[in-house]
Amino acid sequence: MRLSRALFTTWREAPADAETPGIQMLVRAGYVRKVGSGLYAHLPLMHRVVQKLEALIREELDGLAQEVSFPVLQPEGLWQESGRWAAYTQAEGIMFTVQDRAGRRHALGPTHEEVAVDVVRGLVRSYRDLPVSVYQFGRKFRDELRPRFGLLRTREFVMKDAYSFHADAESLAEQYEAMGAAYARVLSRLGVAWRSVEADSGSIGGSASREFMVLADVGEDEVLFTEDGRYAANAERAVSRAAAAPPSPFRVFARHHTPGTPTVASACAVLGCEAAHMVKNVLYDAVTADGRLTPVLVSVRGDHQVNGVKLWNAVQARVPGTLVRLDVADTAVWAAGALPLGYVAPDLPDGVIAARDGVHGAFLRLCDEAAAECRDFTTGANEPDWHVTGANWGDTFPRSEVVDVRQAQAGEASRHDPAQRLYSARGIEMGHIFQLGTRYAQAMGATFAAADGAERPFQMGCYGIGVTRLAQAVAEQCADGRGLVWPAVIAPHDVLLTVVDVGNEAQVQAAEALYAQLRALGVDALLDDRPGRAGAKFADADLTGIPLRVTLGRGVERGEAELKVRVTGEATLLNLEEAAREVHVRVEAALTRA
Repeated sequence: MRLSRALFTTWREAPADAETPGIQMLVRAGYVRKVGSGLYAHLPLMHRVVQKLEALIREELDGLAQEVSFPVLQPEGLWQESGRWAAYTQAEGIMFTVQDRAGRRHALGPTHEEVAVDVVRGLVRSYRDLPVSVYQFGRKFRDELRPRFGLLRTREFVMKDAYSFHADAESLAEQYEAMGAAYARVLSRLGVAWRSVEADSGSIGGSASREFMVLADVGEDEVLFTEDGRYAANAERAVSRAAAAPPSPFRVFARHHTPGTPTVASACAVLGCEAAHMVKNVLYDAVTADGRLTPVLVSVRGDHQVNGVKLWNAVQARVPGTLVRLDVADTAVWAAGALPLGYVAPDLPDGVIAARDGVHGAFLRLCDEAAAECRDFTTGANEPDWHVTGANWGDTFPRSEVVDVRQAQAGEASRHDPAQRLYSARGIEMGHIFQLGTRYAQAMGATFAAADGAERPFQMGCYGIGVTRLAQAVAEQCADGRGLVWPAVIAPHDVLLTVVDVGNEAQVQAAEALYAQLRALGVDALLDDRPGRAGAKFADADLTGIPLRVTLGRGVERGEAELKVRVTGEATLLNLEEAAREVHVRVEAALTRA
């Protein structure tokens, strides 16, 4: 390709809404252009990066799955069968829906589990036909509330999604590990720092899931891990050993007048104790798709925070219907009278809930594991401006159902070894794999004839890689102050040939000859034959991040060209007669390492 004929423009400054270094460089280097909130055009250089990423992923999936293409437009009926229509249109509200001229509703696919099940249940009848594993590359659509960080959170993106179907859980587990190993190879070939972590399965569901994170300061996710390499988890799912609370200063039960102390800090200051000596009680509204509201009372230690994902999962498992909202309570909706907010006790009576349509008449009461271990603690007295001290479970207060809803923190001890502390890093999720089990097959009546003749539901797995997210994740980690620094395996071109003075016939002829020689050798060369200042061309070369640059300037008169390696800045003089061979050797070596 010749830059003089290319759709290629660079920018000295990035737009103000380009929040991260990676998207700033992608915009400035002419890879992408924003056309709307969460919507980006992929320009020629970016299109080549995405194509090469897809080719890399295909190489690693060879033999593990067959490539297919599913429709983006999906009938509502399939999502109703799986039970996820309400979850995706109301709870997360993330699914774009459209209506055809006959009034039938469809989803613009955010994911394809339902379509995959529908296809396989119509084609696979016997255990002899299993396992089956398929994958596709395609556009996905998600109605993000706040698209941000460039390609990391968009409304339309490229994804590789795969689905596998098995006769038993053992076969599913084997494919799950094989796909995880393929993801590890992809990231290792890219040369980026990454971690595989335990993850929450979210609305996809299933018994186990694992995320693959590219480490970057701009990552939206927090990863907690131990130095021994035996534990790593997304903070949404992470567990730890809570530090033991110091001995309580309270020996007997008592009530205390504590006016103006609705917070943990203010109450502890008046009572002369630490936050770990308090049990705080937080009220939530749990709303299901049918409009039913269940008040939830959660007890946690005063120095701990509620993990919203863990709480969602705990509540979803305990209320009937599809949970679509879980927020800090709007107590005006359900309270029968004034509430002692800031002074609530674990035994806040159900009678504070008004009897009205759509409101469940009793609290769902949950107590975090660490709070359940508290002894002689302080908490609210269910009366404004009053607290109690020296309280105990089973004596002062009935014990609520004990669950883990606490947010694990860096610095806490791991559960597998108390000598191992949790460390924190930021990560960009680029891949997620799931063992779904029979959830979708049972819901959608997808069965096969087992060896004993019985009809059994498929065991299913799903496996996703955000291709455009991964491209920007690489940019975030590999860019420097001058621009992008692409790994050779996904760089848009292998080498950039820069003509210093297009008015110099000798330089132009040397560049044209080298360009033709490289293309004949199979080297993907880009020729910068634009008029303009040499300094601007060199800046553009650094900005685009192409691994090698060959400069054809005054040295041409001596039969020389300069080869510069983008990542190291190393410069070498080449004999023009040997230049094509030397560049070819370097390109082949870089691709072999990948």
